[in-house]
Amino acid sequence: MDYNSIIAHYYEKDSQLYQILYSHSRSVADMALEIIQKHPELNADERFVEEAAMLHDIGVVQCNAPSICCFGTQPYICHGMIGAEMMRKEGFPRHALVCERHTGAGITINDIVSQKLPLPLRDFTPQTVEEKIICFADKFFSKTRLQQRKTVQQAIDSLRKFGDEGVDRFTEWCDTFL
Repeated sequence: MDYNSIIAHYYEKDSQLYQILYSHSRSVADMALEIIQKHPELNADERFVEEAAMLHDIGVVQCNAPSICCFGTQPYICHGMIGAEMMRKEGFPRHALVCERHTGAGITINDIVSQKLPLPLRDFTPQTVEEKIICFADKFFSKTRLQQRKTVQQAIDSLRKFGDEGVDRFTEWCDTFL
């Protein structure tokens, strides 16, 4: 799979949004690959992790998030589902699951109900080691401060506003991946 051609299919290569998406995704992919190198006992699929990390946020193109040059119509919280639909259309169902399950530290049915999120009532938490690695690495990089890696505490603080469940999952991943 050539993730560059898939990204180029949905994004104008010269656009600011493309630059933001690509830079953020490359940082996430690089950290995810570092984790795999540090933890061979996890038996993670390195090639898949790089591809899926580069594509995990592809759905932002249809979302309304002007601070990162996204001028679509959908709420940002939906970017994972949108990206999953895009990946399924491209013939990559496994990559689609990463798109769906990477937001926050995963989104539970309880999160959807309690926060009144515009998502279907189903579990969107990472299940495989590859999904968990990508979701974990994603928490260390924002799209507004490209290439600046957050500390563990900064990542926890960014998750805390959405509840303790996600913080607990993230903390467990810290024990596994760091």
